[in-house]
Amino acid sequence: MSKIGGATCRAEGSGDAMDMVTDRLLGRARKLLLDLSGGGRLRAAGGFGGALVVAALLYYPIGMLITHEIDDDTNYQTPAAQAPEGGSRAVAMAASLIMREVDENRWVANDPIFLPPAALDNMPNYQQGIISALARFAFELTDQIGRTRGTSQTDKDLQEAAGQLQYAGNVWVFDFSTSLAPTTTSEARYRKAARSLRAYNQRLAKGKAVFERRADNLLATLDRFALDMGASSATLDRHIAEHAGDLIDTLADDVFYGIKGQSYAYYLIIRELGLDYANVLSERELTNAWAKMLESLKHAAELSPLVVANGRPDSQAVPSHLAAQGFYLLRARTKLREITNILLK
Repeated sequence: MSKIGGATCRAEGSGDAMDMVTDRLLGRARKLLLDLSGGGRLRAAGGFGGALVVAALLYYPIGMLITHEIDDDTNYQTPAAQAPEGGSRAVAMAASLIMREVDENRWVANDPIFLPPAALDNMPNYQQGIISALARFAFELTDQIGRTRGTSQTDKDLQEAAGQLQYAGNVWVFDFSTSLAPTTTSEARYRKAARSLRAYNQRLAKGKAVFERRADNLLATLDRFALDMGASSATLDRHIAEHAGDLIDTLADDVFYGIKGQSYAYYLIIRELGLDYANVLSERELTNAWAKMLESLKHAAELSPLVVANGRPDSQAVPSHLAAQGFYLLRARTKLREITNILLK
């Protein structure tokens, strides 16, 4: 019996060993089949594809976060190296603002769709609002301040700057609506405008250019600024009348930030014009009125809600940031009109 039992035990042990060997062989075979069928490669490809999807999902949000900048520092000053002694403070400020937005903060209004800033909304409207105000100022420089009583020849540098600043802000290297060939970008145009303004200011500092510091020149320039602010307030009024209280208003922030950029640029330019025309303001006793006008314009430039809301003006729950902006803008415009009325006398 014992021999038979021992033989049985050995047989069972041999069976277990055979099962282990079989399992190992089958495991190796399955692995070999997977390798041969490309299953491993498919898993690797799937992992790589997943990484690409994650990268694509993060590409735009991270790129937008890095680029987004609403630079509304109302204490901004022209770098000393760009403000020549004897030149115009306002002209130096205009050139510095252009270069700051184009190069330091990066111009984004013309970015193509494959770049993350193309998905930004507020920043491009803000930057284009700044340029619109500077374009108006450059035109007034050419037509009023930079020539003798409007009868002499226009300054070539000022004329060049005014022309370049009229250029649309959304033109990239290619503009297929006009041509298949590469074209001059908006940034290149604006840089050229800034160089022309600085060239004019350098000549002015050397006494080789005209900057009329008479009251009538200041009056004409401020009148144009007031008209521009009036047009902006009309835009706000129209948008409030048509869309106030809408559940979804995707255009409210476009309007808000465009006018915010314009107000910011006007605040800095007018602040510097106050230094260029300090004697006129002092003679006409306008120093206090000038300061109050700037204060209202500063409030309009500094408004910065987390989310722009266009609630009804009498709403208890949802604010109307457009109405608040319009209030400060109209107040600044009223002060401007008071100043021009005094200058007219």
